[in-house]
Amino acid sequence: MKKLLPAALLLCALQLNAQQQKGCVLTDATLTRYVEVFNATDTQDVQNYIPDSKALAFMKANVPLLECPDSTIEKIYYYRWWTLRKHLKQTPDGFIFTEFITPVKHAGKHNSVSSGLGHHIYEARWLRDTQYLNDYVRFWLQKDKTFKAPRLHGFSGWVEDAVYQLYKVNMNKAFIRNLYPDMDTDYVGWEQERGLASGLFWQYDVKDAMEESISGGRKVQNRRPSINSYMYGNAMAMAAMANLLQKPDVAAAYNSKATALRKVIQDSLWDASASFYKTRLQNGQLSDAREAIGFTPWYFCLPPDKAELGNAWLQLTDTSGFMAPWGLTTAERRHPLFRTHGSGHSCEWDGAVWPFASSQTLKGFANLLNYYRKYPKQLNSAVFLGAVHQYALSHQKNGQPYIGEYQDERNGYWLKGDNARSSFYNHSTFCDIIISDLIGLKPRVDNTLEVAPLLPEKSWEWFCLDKVLYHGHDITILWDKTGSKYGKGKGLQIWVDGKKVAQSSKLKRITVKL
Repeated sequence: MKKLLPAALLLCALQLNAQQQKGCVLTDATLTRYVEVFNATDTQDVQNYIPDSKALAFMKANVPLLECPDSTIEKIYYYRWWTLRKHLKQTPDGFIFTEFITPVKHAGKHNSVSSGLGHHIYEARWLRDTQYLNDYVRFWLQKDKTFKAPRLHGFSGWVEDAVYQLYKVNMNKAFIRNLYPDMDTDYVGWEQERGLASGLFWQYDVKDAMEESISGGRKVQNRRPSINSYMYGNAMAMAAMANLLQKPDVAAAYNSKATALRKVIQDSLWDASASFYKTRLQNGQLSDAREAIGFTPWYFCLPPDKAELGNAWLQLTDTSGFMAPWGLTTAERRHPLFRTHGSGHSCEWDGAVWPFASSQTLKGFANLLNYYRKYPKQLNSAVFLGAVHQYALSHQKNGQPYIGEYQDERNGYWLKGDNARSSFYNHSTFCDIIISDLIGLKPRVDNTLEVAPLLPEKSWEWFCLDKVLYHGHDITILWDKTGSKYGKGKGLQIWVDGKKVAQSSKLKRITVKL
């Protein structure tokens, strides 16, 4: 496989960018301004494949453009793309994305860590150059198992689901066909390693990447909503991909696994008295704590559409539940063991704000608003926008853009302090939440473009998401309430390859055939 050197990459990026400008609404001016600011404050202590000097060219060639009136969301959108390329690393085993910018002891080959793999795929699926992410997926599913010390199962994950979500963007069936046997081996491996006779899966909290939790322990084999939701999502994805590959018997087998797992999760992990999904402890009892992993089932649209289940989301806006001044906590604030497990110098999931969990919860909340009907109606798009803005605002340290490991929920202090490993921490999503949930480009496997913005109509007067590569087409989504911002008419508009294909006077769901 041919590898581009940085100089060749720069030339290719500039040429590709010039081609992409045709028919686009936005220019690169805003992107350029942000990158110049980010570069100016960066010490660049660690440099991987794309140094700061090449960041602008890389981003011009690869990332969708965004313009919106919320300057915090807009700035952090570009900041997160800028930080993601810092983690792109060229290795003898192909391109990978690292989680930590500095080497860590628990990493595998090339400083690889699998705990954020699902997040990495969801985020990087919007890059125009597919080689980086394709290499990375192959690294984990095909190459990792050939190493002396494989690390894919070092942490729970939803890689099969994420690969299927990647397919929904790029429609690369050959990639799915090549990887399917490896994904099947991966799923069966989890059944053998963590499966129980009941059909549930168990996990140590540390291997869920959520150590020192209220309900768990590093050596306690609990049945957690996290890993069980992941495995449900993976089974559903395996069934869908088997259908794509015309393997009906395999699809039926995975559908059966998903159906059985969904039922046992509902029967075993739902606490009706607390209206929440909880961890079932090794002793058979349910934990007495609501934790953010109880929202994870909605990430995969696992729960039935029932009002008593939808009531779980009332905890999202409850200041005794998960709502704190600086973000969404990882355990309910009313619990007596909230924030009691450590000094802040290790990794505590007993309540502090973790971007990993925040991005999962926001995706689950978006799914609730998009695909469910029976939930408290005070939970609406205005609440979602507020939570996304709060998440964006939390990306700061000493007044500068920053993404680290975890934060004090009251004041936003990053609890790793100035530990170098925490800088630019690649363990969550942000850009995908803006593209697929807030603006609402909902990837599908059919020849349909669906846009479902989660924005109250009176919130933003305008926005534009431009240069999104989807199903091989350049997509532009713009909202101009008065028509004065972009001069292309009033309302919500969808453009495909420079041609307007749909329009609505209201900020609502639109579908159009590609």
